Amino acid sequence: MPDQRRPEVLFVCVHNAGRSQMAAALLAHHAGDGVVVRSAGTAPAASINPAVVQAMTELGIDLHATGARPKRLDDAMVEASDVVITMGCGDECPFYPGKRYEDWVLDDPAGRGIEAVRPIRDEIVVRVHALIASLGIDPA
Repeated sequence: MPDQRRPEVLFVCVHNAGRSQMAAALLAHHAGDGVVVRSAGTAPAASINPAVVQAMTELGIDLHATGARPKRLDDAMVEASDVVITMGCGDECPFYPGKRYEDWVLDDPAGRGIEAVRPIRDEIVVRVHALIASLGIDPA
């Protein structure tokens, strides 16, 4: 019988209040049960950026309803993941051999309004679809 284990993906940024939250929500939305999704930050904020919440709501994804909140990155999250996608956390992101790492260079939505957040969100949508294809997951 083939291995039916779902790939596990971790998105990491500094505050876990913008880019990584959008990426995690988009992957969960588009890949459904085909993947385990986590997000975390090296210095988590107190709450998710309101412009990020608004930008995701425009796509029909309610971050508050999903229970999304900034979380501190820990080694166990990285160890459990097959793919670790970093977004501006630099040397603070732990590295474990045998993991697939990608660094997504994206503007930071911190302190920006909705007009600046939308293009960041839209770029993440494109990257998430490419990630789904690379993992061989059927989109939800």
